[in-house]
Amino acid sequence: MKAGGVAVAGLVIAPNAILGKKKGHVAPSDKMNILGIGIGGRGASDLSEMESENLIGLCDVDWKYAGHIFEKYPTAKRYKDYRKMFDEMLKDADGIMVGTADHTHAIISAEALTAGKHVYCEKPLTHSVYEARLLATLAKKYKVATQMGNQGSSGEGTRKVCEWIWNGEIGDIKRVEAFTDRPIWPQGLSRPEGEPAPDTLDWDLFIGPAKYRDYNRIYHPWNWRGWWDFGTGALGDMACHILQPAFTALNLGYPSSIQGSSTQLLTDCAPNAQALKYTFPARENMAKVAFPEVEVYWYDGGIMPMRPANLQVGKNLNDSGGCVIFYGTKDTLICGCYGVNPYLLSGRVPNAPKVCREVTLSHQKDWIRACKESPENRVETASCFAVSGPLTEMVDMGVLGIRLQSLNQVLEWDGPKMQFTNIDPNASIRICIKDGFNIKDGHPTFNKSWTEPQNALAFANELIKHTYRDGWKLPDMPV
Repeated sequence: MKAGGVAVAGLVIAPNAILGKKKGHVAPSDKMNILGIGIGGRGASDLSEMESENLIGLCDVDWKYAGHIFEKYPTAKRYKDYRKMFDEMLKDADGIMVGTADHTHAIISAEALTAGKHVYCEKPLTHSVYEARLLATLAKKYKVATQMGNQGSSGEGTRKVCEWIWNGEIGDIKRVEAFTDRPIWPQGLSRPEGEPAPDTLDWDLFIGPAKYRDYNRIYHPWNWRGWWDFGTGALGDMACHILQPAFTALNLGYPSSIQGSSTQLLTDCAPNAQALKYTFPARENMAKVAFPEVEVYWYDGGIMPMRPANLQVGKNLNDSGGCVIFYGTKDTLICGCYGVNPYLLSGRVPNAPKVCREVTLSHQKDWIRACKESPENRVETASCFAVSGPLTEMVDMGVLGIRLQSLNQVLEWDGPKMQFTNIDPNASIRICIKDGFNIKDGHPTFNKSWTEPQNALAFANELIKHTYRDGWKLPDMPV
């Protein structure tokens, strides 16, 4: 029996090449086979943290933008269309990395999840509330390892924020304010005229499930973030980083209502600056802190919260691209973007118990670690889809608050049902297409053009759950 036990122990760490690979599981002694999709921008950084594994296939719709990554990993097979890559290589892959534009995150990730593949997807996880709910549900069903690319969730700062709040260091929290210094790309623009796309870019593939529009250089390769059909503006880009410590530490869940306002809102492009107010109902208390109803405020485009009382003169609230301020009944906690460098206004340095798992690997490597653990024994990543799905729903809700602001009302939300409960079925909205402002002979003229009135509830429902272009389809939501 002793000899047999040694043999069994040896089998546990033997490479899959000897044992035969079990579907959905990679032994710790093996390297994963990873496919990278959307590799020219943020995806390139993610792949650099996955070089310990086998990068067997790379895909990007723009071979000029992604050229340096193709050259960096010459043994990986190259694709422009991820669907062809999946047809040929998904069966041989253990996991995928998705670094495409926001509007294609869900459709790529969902197909991989339904094939039982582990998924690392950049933030925001999805472009719509429904898509976020779907990915979280699929990840649970197929028991795979997942991670959204909000790396601050694995950081020491976020752990401290959670541990300080949970230990009651600042008391109960009824107000949170946050901001980002984004956008750093063009926003507040009218839809430009079309022009020929470069030969290196497959524009139709970039469009993917979104409504077709002609190419213009303003959309790609990076500025797509500011265009509603492709991105989610400064909120979607940075709230998954900045609001994540608040979402986790306060166990926020679904908001009960939202209000949004902004600089001029146009049909196609996110506004230059935005402000939002989320209201979250009371949640279950913890041993040392209560969770009453809390208001969470968001600002971007250069707008910042008013400075907290007693904040040091000259102290810049902007740390690494933004900030979160937690107003407690005992003290005020402030941290930077990604949860970095938390501190209390009182100057105290709490000595709270360390109850959060310390992530000693990089955010990406911790996903790889989780991929190599069995579903039964897996220690989930800091931003697995069970966590980042609801977080992304909150972020995507903010986009809804901005785009529906002309209703001039507080929008009440039913989270489980993914629907607004107080939009009049007969209400309509119009949205500005072009500003039309000009000055002639020293006299200003205002000549805005507007969309035809459209049903507000139908417009809202389309934002919650997108209608995809013909030829593109998500899997059904599991029951």
